[in-house]
Formats: sequence, C-alpha cells, structure tokens
Amino acid sequence: MTAEREAVEPEVTGPSAAGPSPAGPEVLEPSGDGPEVLEPSGDGPGEDRPGEDAGVGRPSGLRNPVRAVRGLGAGTLVIEMLVLLLAIQPIRLVGGDLSGTAIWTIVALAVVAVLLSGMLARSWAWHAATVLQGLLLLASFLHWSLGVLGVIFALVWAYVLHVRRTILG
Repeated sequence: MTAEREAVEPEVTGPSAAGPSPAGPEVLEPSGDGPEVLEPSGDGPGEDRPGEDAGVGRPSGLRNPVRAVRGLGAGTLVIEMLVLLLAIQPIRLVGGDLSGTAIWTIVALAVVAVLLSGMLARSWAWHAATVLQGLLLLASFLHWSLGVLGVIFALVWAYVLHVRRTILG
C-alpha cells in the first residue's frame, strides 16, 4: 500500500520540503513524472509581498484597471447602441411622427457608438463618446423621446467618466 501512495502522492522537493507555507502548497498538472508542488509567490490578489504597502501598485485592486475601465465604457456604448436601435419602432408606433431624418440620425448615432466602443483604447475616443452624448441630446429637436434617451445616457456616461477618473486617477 505504501508503494501505491508514493505513486499517487506528489513528491515535494526544494524549499517546500520542510513543510507547507501558511497559505498551503499549489499543485500544478504533471508535466512528466508527477505533479509539481510550488509555493505561492505572494504575487496573487490579496497577498502582499514583504516590504511593500498593500495596494501601492494597484490602488483599485483590479488586475488591469485600464482594461476594466475600457470594458465599462465599451459596454455602455454597446448598450446605448442597442437601446437606440430598439427604440425606433416603439417611437414610431407610440410617439407619433418620427421622420426619416430622425430614423437615419438614430442609426448613425448607433453606428458611431459601436465604432467608438472598439476604439476606447485611444484617449480621443473618450472625448468623442462624450460628444456623442451631446449629439443625442441635440437629437431631441427631431423627437422629444430622443432627448429623454439623451439625458439618460448623458448621466450614465458622466458616471462612467467618474469611475474612469476614480480608478485611473
């Protein structure tokens, strides 16, 4: 039975042979003979490296805060695009007079929103998305319901910019 246990249990060598760390050993998939056991390096989330203040490198606690903020902005713009496109028919049926100019304006704003959602890695795209919110507010001259959507998404975009400023500094 001991021969079977030796075949099943991984052999621990190196600094971890003296005993497991307080966090416990990390077992990786075998690359040949058997699983290797590695000690935690202290680089994971929630673990401090000796001699460093907690949160100095990443005050937000996110692994990649720039990417997270970009995802928030892109997601907001994609939702705005969906709402704009899905609002065309209810506005036509319930809201009354929606001209062809208003419909093409909605489609154009939706296309711009999608294009900007993919370009948020560039700093100018954030400013362009802010201008997009202003253009949606100006579309209220074509139909009042576009002004309502403009106010809603301008407030949402202001919050996204606040979160961006808070996380990225």
